[in-house]
Amino acid sequence: MNNTRQDAWSQDEDVLLAETVLRYIREGKTQLEAFKEVANRLSRTPAACGFRWNASIRKQYQQAIQLAKQERKQADHYPVYHAEVKNNGKDAGFEAAISMLEKLRHNYESANKQSVDAEIQRLKTENDQLKERLKRYRDAWNEIGDVWKRAESPEEERQSK
Repeated sequence: MNNTRQDAWSQDEDVLLAETVLRYIREGKTQLEAFKEVANRLSRTPAACGFRWNASIRKQYQQAIQLAKQERKQADHYPVYHAEVKNNGKDAGFEAAISMLEKLRHNYESANKQSVDAEIQRLKTENDQLKERLKRYRDAWNEIGDVWKRAESPEEERQSK
């Protein structure tokens, strides 16, 4: 006789539950919302998903939960745009989307320009350092050449006498 329950959780279902909950944590959403999504996908109740998560799976994903929380905190530093609907017309959603995209483009271009400017400055500094190093090498080479000439000169003077 097989003692496997008809409603037993499979490994794939556990993974789906864990990945969904971790994604929701990263995105700053609630675990209850994650349970609802998984419940719809697996034809289970949100309560069953919550119980499975808290009773079994959470323990296996402690490090991943902490990492997801850290990622959420880092993501909180990035600006989030909320659509402003100014009129009740049919095009209000499109206008809000276009406005949001324009703001995102502007921020992307600003951030990109700042990173390009920083890279240019870094390369200029590196170039100046390399020029200085090259000058020191040339000066040292010329000094070695002068010493070599002086070292050969006395021998030539002695030979000519």
